[in-house]
Amino acid sequence: MNAELTHLFIKARHKEPMVPVQSVHAISGKGLEGDVAYGKNRRQVLLIEAETLDEFGLAPGVVRENGVTRGIVLAGMPAGTRLQLGEVVLEVTMDCEPCPFMETLRPGLEKAMDGRRGTLFRVVDGGELYVGASVTLPELSTPA
Repeated sequence: MNAELTHLFIKARHKEPMVPVQSVHAISGKGLEGDVAYGKNRRQVLLIEAETLDEFGLAPGVVRENGVTRGIVLAGMPAGTRLQLGEVVLEVTMDCEPCPFMETLRPGLEKAMDGRRGTLFRVVDGGELYVGASVTLPELSTPA
């Protein structure tokens, strides 16, 4: 199975629902246009595996991720690992730790999702990020 980006979201404001989009412009070193994390250093883009959402019975967007992938394991990727989504290249900064917000979705979810809450990235090479983009690990990907 080929890995792909199955869902894409923008968080226009903190504590507001995620806005589903079909595409968004990713800017090198900045993040996703229109997202509240735009301009941050290590927390520009949050991706989570569809398989993880399925396992926990969660709908895409509910854990406030920017994107959902299917067919590739992101959790635990070393910092510095690069991931290509269509023309966009992202670099792992760290795993996202579950926060107390998870408890508002379901009691015990914060602890249950430890190590599986998603992976944070920064944008290395910008471009148009879109639903259906193939997700690959470029050959030159090496941890920093």
